[in-house]
Amino acid sequence: MKLGGTTGKIFGKNGRQCGRLQGADRDDPREDLLMKGPKVVAVGGGTGLSTMLRGLKQFTSNITAVVTVADDGGGSGVLRQELGMLPPGDIRNCILALADTEPLMEQLLQYRFKDGKLKGQSFGNLFLAAMDGISSSFVEAVRRMSDVLAVTGKVLPVTLNNVTLCAELEDGTIICGESQIGKHKYFNKCRIKRVYLEPADSEPLDEVIDAINQADAVVLGPGSLYTSILPNLLVRGICSAIKNSSALKIYVCNVMTQPSETEEYSVSDHIRALEDHSCGGIIDLCIANKSVIPDAIREKYRNDGADQVQIDREILAGTGIRLIEGDYASLRNDLVRHDSLKLAEAVIKAALDGMEARKCCGDAGNRGPLAGS
Repeated sequence: MKLGGTTGKIFGKNGRQCGRLQGADRDDPREDLLMKGPKVVAVGGGTGLSTMLRGLKQFTSNITAVVTVADDGGGSGVLRQELGMLPPGDIRNCILALADTEPLMEQLLQYRFKDGKLKGQSFGNLFLAAMDGISSSFVEAVRRMSDVLAVTGKVLPVTLNNVTLCAELEDGTIICGESQIGKHKYFNKCRIKRVYLEPADSEPLDEVIDAINQADAVVLGPGSLYTSILPNLLVRGICSAIKNSSALKIYVCNVMTQPSETEEYSVSDHIRALEDHSCGGIIDLCIANKSVIPDAIREKYRNDGADQVQIDREILAGTGIRLIEGDYASLRNDLVRHDSLKLAEAVIKAALDGMEARKCCGDAGNRGPLAGS
């Protein structure tokens, strides 16, 4: 169920209305169009990032997904502990989102075992773990899996360091581990004051910095603010690379707030948290959803401590951040998610407008931090 009008077509028609053209000739002009699309670096993790990637690949082949490696829960956490590898779950989801593969293959790679010692483990995680075992590095394993699945663009871990995400709550309590931070409301109701990485001097992947430097647009989100987006920005050198890049810096705000992370947060609260953990001027433009969520669905979210993110336009107007509002939400199984095509179209249009503006006027310079931060 989609909550807005139909999506327009930036390029007249999408290059891949139903995924990459099956059997398409390499000289197909639609494929050429995708190859000439803007260079987009998407930073995050979790469901939000993979949802957006599925839409972006319809408009450009020049995509680099930069993915957090702080996950320590579920099947990823088990493999991280047992094999000493980086957590594969978010990377697996991004690879599948950008893959040109049959539905059966995707179903297979997303399959979770239901019994025995493998209960809860994803076959895709095991596939990447096996690829890691026969490769010289985790980065090579990701590249090889991407090649096998004919991925559009690249998927990169933000760092190869073994990092732990920690959170300090407003009462001074320290929580370590992404999985614990995401459910701390069950044992401590206090809000998150800040998050940080251990070790603090984790190094970014060189390819990540190169991609940011060459990007036409850097997109933060959508996804869990404190456990999917910020862990990437906390890796040394990532924030400065984004700020100093000539790329348009876009933040995609979540449609709904998240229990244990962003209860009662407005759009400007999300942006303030991003800037408090990084620097002012890291966002040029914010994409926010204005779809009306049905009351019955909203009530279900409220019962879990979540609600629709409110757009506080007056505060945002004073920040110098351009705001783009649209009907970007959709409903799937009573869950509110971004509509991947509508969101991707908004990102690509903003990127193209930014490229044209820089071509005509040059870079506009840096913007100050969010008022009140």
